[in-house]
Amino acid sequence: MRHLRGPAPLPGVGRLLNEAGYRRLRERYPYALVADAIRDQLAHERSAGAVGDAERVEEVGARLAAWTGPRLRRVVNATGVVLHTNLGRAPLSRAAAAAAADVAAGYSNLELDLETGRRGDRSSLVAPLLTRLTGAEAALVVNNNAAAVLLMLSALARGREVVVSRGEQVEIGGSFRMPDVMRLSGARMVEVGTTNRTRTADYEAAAGDRTAALLRVHTSNFRITGFTESAPLAELAQLAHRLGVLLLDDVGSGALEELFDEPTVAEAVLHADVVTFSGDKLPGGPQAGIAVGRAAPIGRMAKHPLARAVRVDKMTLAALEVTLRERLLGSASPVSRMLTSPPDELRRRAGYLMVRLQERGIECERVEGASAVGGGSLPGHEVPTVLLALPGPASRLAAALRRGEPPVLARIEGGRCCVDLRTVLRGEDDLLQDAIEAACAACATVS
Repeated sequence: MRHLRGPAPLPGVGRLLNEAGYRRLRERYPYALVADAIRDQLAHERSAGAVGDAERVEEVGARLAAWTGPRLRRVVNATGVVLHTNLGRAPLSRAAAAAAADVAAGYSNLELDLETGRRGDRSSLVAPLLTRLTGAEAALVVNNNAAAVLLMLSALARGREVVVSRGEQVEIGGSFRMPDVMRLSGARMVEVGTTNRTRTADYEAAAGDRTAALLRVHTSNFRITGFTESAPLAELAQLAHRLGVLLLDDVGSGALEELFDEPTVAEAVLHADVVTFSGDKLPGGPQAGIAVGRAAPIGRMAKHPLARAVRVDKMTLAALEVTLRERLLGSASPVSRMLTSPPDELRRRAGYLMVRLQERGIECERVEGASAVGGGSLPGHEVPTVLLALPGPASRLAAALRRGEPPVLARIEGGRCCVDLRTVLRGEDDLLQDAIEAACAACATVS
């Protein structure tokens, strides 16, 4: 009787570790990690079938590279969306980024008063800059604006009612809704008015003995147009004062200077007891939630137990401090420069890049277009821009750019893969040129 021979048994992990190819991997990676990668590969082969020795070494090396390679990477934003949430929103100035790196690499006076040698308050590091910029009496910084709103409501309205317009029941990214924040804070939301029209009289009619505050939520990520009406903040301030309740204002994007028709933080501070906004949107800083306003309510927020859970770290504070100082000194942030760059400047950059690409045999076309502010800021406002339309299959080119080194995020418009120079930072034009050349070559090879 003839016996059928099964597949050759897979080699043992110990034997492979001593072979030349794996010894070379052990020079770059820890012994235990190489062993784990070999076990992973052998488990895969048991179900998918054995491979040759050379291919196995390559597969193990690829596993190790994937495990230890960076997942968070810098990309070139050529989408034309300035505050692109998926791409990390506001890019920091070089000085702000350097400050964060410097503080991260050593010790700092995060909670130490260098003058007295006693324990200090981390919020005091940036509070003077914020009060100077906004005219507020006090300021507090937490890790994002949703946390700032949650802390504000928890500390100032828990167990009581907060009156808010139906037209301001906003939802931010990730299905995070204002009613959910209100519920989590322990405050009871009282909706007034209609989706498109809410008057000061509506707030007054809804207020009662259990009312803690009137809340205005700036609809910074959408616009309702047409037959609309909203209560002016000055009128709400007068009503809140007459009722003896707080006026809270979430301005969202946080314009520190006049930009289009966006309300500024300083304007809101003139009327509201507490104003909250994001540090990583229009201020052009790191991710942070900022609350400014009268000293008494800000002090209650700072002493609330939730404040510690949402407090900001030293690197964020270092970057935010530099960002705010630059605003105080009149320096434009990268976000501000991108939003205000004239189309003629972008046209020149696009033309220069187009000529250099033509020299490499890549024929592009300069196209007029529009950029977006993004990040839930200034909805409906488009900024004139200049696009460079690339030759070739749009989706394949966009994928090749995205998978390149560095990754470049483009956009498809009119059936063509386009790069928007407005959001390509200064100093990235050469990187963009190299990436376009590589992507076009890759697409040509495939086709």
